[in-house]
Amino acid sequence: MEETVLVQLHALAREAAHPAGTAACRCPVGLLADRDDGTVVRHGGLVLKAHAPDGHQEELRSRISLAAEPALAPVLLAPLPRPREELGDRPLTAWPYGTPVDPDAPGAAPWEEAARLLAALHRTPPPPGLPAMRAPVKAALAVERMRRAVPGHPATATVLRAWQTLPDLPAPQALCHGDFHLGQLVRLGQAGPEPRWRLIDVDDLGVGDPAWDLARPAAWFAAGLLPPEVWSRFLTAYESAGGPATGGPGGDPWARLDIPARALTVQTAALALAKSTAEGRPLDEVEQVMIDTCARIATLRTELAPPASP
Repeated sequence: MEETVLVQLHALAREAAHPAGTAACRCPVGLLADRDDGTVVRHGGLVLKAHAPDGHQEELRSRISLAAEPALAPVLLAPLPRPREELGDRPLTAWPYGTPVDPDAPGAAPWEEAARLLAALHRTPPPPGLPAMRAPVKAALAVERMRRAVPGHPATATVLRAWQTLPDLPAPQALCHGDFHLGQLVRLGQAGPEPRWRLIDVDDLGVGDPAWDLARPAAWFAAGLLPPEVWSRFLTAYESAGGPATGGPGGDPWARLDIPARALTVQTAALALAKSTAEGRPLDEVEQVMIDTCARIATLRTELAPPASP
């Protein structure tokens, strides 16, 4: 985001955090994220997000309205009033600040809490008119970005071969987050015996196959990056909470998770190739693992037709 626009965003966040005005404050402030899909700043207990100017404002409004529903308050972080609707051509939303998952304390990651939140979300009947969740679209966009950015990279062909193994499956119509990972969790209030975790970032929320919300941890487990005991804790907590994505306890979860997990592996590898090339650096260890996993996926066969190119 341009520096002048970022200054405006910080000023709007201050205005929203102090609607009655204040001469000075000692609130913690900062830039939390600045990506193509959104810029996020914090001012004290308030977070202000400028969403991407992608023209899908009606869909975004539908998603934000759902996040504001009282019935979903135990699951999704609810939005706050914002100082205005847009900043230029970018829609604005405001949210309470929550403490994110600590990336330096992987042993304390709230896998069970995340699983229970996802199960509760997936059990919630989606309202009429809610758009499709965007996980499959984002996977296709990542592959297209790789094609444009690094057509001649030696690993590009490997990732594309893995992509071509993916059949186009029918999507169950459940309420899905659309982009779940541990960075989509925040804790409200102080840490305690029962921390109040909530899912955040509803930009990809919608109707679709709930298996996609489990696909990233499933992919990391399959690639050897997520320890088996952590995967087991996550999966057990999800199924015990009545999550529908795997068909329930006692069955084979991979019958439903395999294709979305493969797709998330391809998406991660494709983005790794595009980003590492843009940054002029070699692939790091984790990124190389995902490329290697794509090589294994590419050896799989399917009797179904591969999805059309995006």
